[in-house]
Amino acid sequence: MFERPQAGERALLLHVDTGDGSEGLDEFVQLAESAGAEVVDALAVTRTRLDPRLLIGQGKAAELAGRVADDGVDVLLVNHPLSPSQERNLERELKCRVLDRTGLILDIFAQRARTHEGKLQVELAQLRHMATGGIGLRGPGETQLETDRRLLDQRVRQIRRRLERVDRQRSQGRRGRQRVPVPTVSLVGYTNAGKSTLFNRLTGAGVYAADQLFATLDPTLRRIEQPQRETFVLADTVGFISDLPHELVAAFRSTLQETCEAQLLLHVVDAAAPDHLEAITQVEAVLREIGAEEVPQIAVYNKLDLLDDGEPRVDRDADGRVLRVWCSASSGAGIDLLLEAVQAFLSQGVIRHRLRLPPSAGRVRARLFDSGRVLGEKAIDTGGWLIEVEMPRGRFDRLARQEGLEAMLDD
Repeated sequence: MFERPQAGERALLLHVDTGDGSEGLDEFVQLAESAGAEVVDALAVTRTRLDPRLLIGQGKAAELAGRVADDGVDVLLVNHPLSPSQERNLERELKCRVLDRTGLILDIFAQRARTHEGKLQVELAQLRHMATGGIGLRGPGETQLETDRRLLDQRVRQIRRRLERVDRQRSQGRRGRQRVPVPTVSLVGYTNAGKSTLFNRLTGAGVYAADQLFATLDPTLRRIEQPQRETFVLADTVGFISDLPHELVAAFRSTLQETCEAQLLLHVVDAAAPDHLEAITQVEAVLREIGAEEVPQIAVYNKLDLLDDGEPRVDRDADGRVLRVWCSASSGAGIDLLLEAVQAFLSQGVIRHRLRLPPSAGRVRARLFDSGRVLGEKAIDTGGWLIEVEMPRGRFDRLARQEGLEAMLDD
């Protein structure tokens, strides 16, 4: 077996078009460059039937082997899922390292994680990918785990225990914020839409931002206070992408919980991107997967400075609710309109309700304590509780839909 390089250097890219609507080659080139690869060339092939052994067939594989040898290629990056056997067979045929799209994204995340939690989450995602047969990922503990499945399983259990402890600490902090209660506004969006630049513009936090995919990985929270305005916590999260590996969604579920628990999502859209509508669809799909599809949203059409006729504005529906804010995080144009829209939403304010809970509503009682500030509680002689709670309106409305609280109101 040939020696596999530990990092992608000179990369040959292969996009396999099967007519199933998979993402194109341009974004895959961006992914490769974000991973630090030097892209030698990017090729596209059309296959109506995929070869079970080599994905692309013996003839095309032989052609690629020639390119690899002639151009000194270190790694072939394939914009299509590879089975473990296909990956191994291609590596034998081409005499170079082979990674599919999932492996490449995991590789980028391994480079970008900075916090202890982020590193653990990335390693867990890598190990889950290895457990399905994927190999060749760089990251902590790689060599031992690649050769010993027993140690791999042991390491997975160890990381899960550590992440559970981190998740408990995060949940305690989240419950503390909920009891104050200070609303949370979370930034979401396709990677490279400008979320971190917008976060910096709104908070002055100095979060790293660059024109590359997944420039920032670890979540950041900052408190925003304005005179005579509602105070809120702004959360920046990892950017989404089409076909985001399931291993990453699963590993980052606790981090993405900040999104699920937010009172408002600012869905940042690259208004200058020609495929921004497809990016919106992909973000909505991930939000559904993590259970955040019901959280209220305002679309933030960013990078207005890159449009020829772009002017800051607010789009509203027939009832006057804000749908979209057009702005530029880079220049600052329209940021005042965005803050006004956020404040208008938050000015719905904190509400108080008194509820009469039956004895069977123990879970609802616990969720009220976790989600809001309980002002008073007393037991009812016939069983159950009379409880008075205060929380942001959006959070109460979401809990009401989930638990049927309308029938328990005692106002």
